[in-house]
Amino acid sequence: MENETGSKNFIENIIEKDLAEGVYDTVHTRFPPEPNGYLHIGHAKSILLNYGLAKKYHGKFNMRFDDTNPTKEKTEFVESIKEDILWLGADWEDRLFFASDYFPQMYEAAVKLIKKGKAYVCDLSAEEMREYRGTLTEPGKESPYRNRSVEENLELFQNMKDGKYQKGEKVLRAKIDMASPNMNMRDPVLYRVDYVEHHNTGNQWCIYPMYDFAHPIEDAIEGITHSICTLEFEDHRPLYDWVVRELEYPHPPKQIEFAKLYLTNVVTGKRYIKSLVEEGIVDGWDDPRLVSIAALRRRGFTPESIQRFVELCGVSKADSSAEYAALEYCIRDDLKLKRPRMMAVLDPLKLVIDNYPQGQREELEAPNNMENEALGSRRIPFGRELYIEREDFMPVPIKKYKRLYPGNEVRLMNAYFVTCTGYETDEQGNVTLVHCTYDPATKGGNAPDGRKVKGTIHWVSAEDARPVKVRLYENIVDEEKGVYDKETGKVNVNPNSLKEVTAYVEPALMEAKGYDSYQFVRNGFFCADIHDSREGQPVFNRIVSLKSSFKLPVK
Repeated sequence: MENETGSKNFIENIIEKDLAEGVYDTVHTRFPPEPNGYLHIGHAKSILLNYGLAKKYHGKFNMRFDDTNPTKEKTEFVESIKEDILWLGADWEDRLFFASDYFPQMYEAAVKLIKKGKAYVCDLSAEEMREYRGTLTEPGKESPYRNRSVEENLELFQNMKDGKYQKGEKVLRAKIDMASPNMNMRDPVLYRVDYVEHHNTGNQWCIYPMYDFAHPIEDAIEGITHSICTLEFEDHRPLYDWVVRELEYPHPPKQIEFAKLYLTNVVTGKRYIKSLVEEGIVDGWDDPRLVSIAALRRRGFTPESIQRFVELCGVSKADSSAEYAALEYCIRDDLKLKRPRMMAVLDPLKLVIDNYPQGQREELEAPNNMENEALGSRRIPFGRELYIEREDFMPVPIKKYKRLYPGNEVRLMNAYFVTCTGYETDEQGNVTLVHCTYDPATKGGNAPDGRKVKGTIHWVSAEDARPVKVRLYENIVDEEKGVYDKETGKVNVNPNSLKEVTAYVEPALMEAKGYDSYQFVRNGFFCADIHDSREGQPVFNRIVSLKSSFKLPVK
């Protein structure tokens, strides 16, 4: 994945050097999520990076589920991840794999290490193992079971596989170096006993490999050349290399680490999202206030906008954070020329054109997108009574206010010039109705005498417009308090993160289906909700407002 200047990132430089020196004659990458939750925006970087590299170098891309921990994994998560990855545009074709498919090979690999004297069965409890492990400044102590014979270890490991021990009673450990400065190399656990049903293998196994043992084996079996992972695995690389070296794979893969994609003031931790779901604060892992890929899709983000966002963030070894505003910039930029611009009034105030003939009806022509003529035009019903936005009228205008107020003339978008002649209020002084007159000669929004107006407002016909539910989102995080409460460990939830209003929209918008998106003039981009929309009754989620303070970085 090249950045926007076209220069190569450090991973591409490594790959091209490997190809030039004959280390590998092809490029084979993979995306290996654990199916223990929904993917989020950070995963998009890894997906698109791995897929993009395989595509750029005419190699292969594997989709592989690292399902070695059945206590947290579900088929629901498997299916959601597959859907997310295909939606992002990463097509694995016929290369879909599961780590659990390799359990027999992993078991044989463990037996091979035992026979080489490189692994042993240990009886230490988890607490004892922590005590023996040492610290960053002090070496660990060898387990009293470290020097069991090969024969005894083979028998004990077979017994583990046959279900003769309780969970936690015994583990298989690598025999490396208890004095290593890298804690990951101090005889790490390779296998543990666990009696839990696996989503893919059922109850076939009662021992399961640890991630650090399974992952390099999976890569080696599949012929992965460049095992690209995030920066927290850098300290695990010596163990990765040890596994593939000791198991004597002929073309060992190379692990390369890059910095994660961090987004400011968002919730990505699976346990936090799980808590929000269970407490009913959000309506699921794809609630549009979250940044799971499924949530962004439901809200109305496009694959192209996320691809652009990932490109803007770039690939490096240095941790950094991106603003949510940058993601919003990318979706605005993607949709502005693609989607029709329709009229919807979110906070309706009735306007009556007193000199418009009673009972007269007409249809006016309106372009679907003034910046993209290819989207064509539509006919909009117009009549004597309209709805306008409440903020588009003020009885006493503030300085520089250009919209409707008594005596002021404005343009009704794609319609006529109107002049405010008065208004009505209720007993509390709230404006309930605005009176205007119109100039029939200004049809289409221009005056034949050349006079200009400073304000243009949108509207819908009161008789023809239809009410719809519209959801206006803010960040689910209370940004002033920070993402997490230090005392409770919970998310600081913004109580105003969701506001539902009844809007009045053009009749054409009633045909919207789930995932259909539009620009609502002056109000932002909106998408029909895939779950709650019904035929003839769409529910709209606001994807993003039209205003942005984000500026593209200067190259």
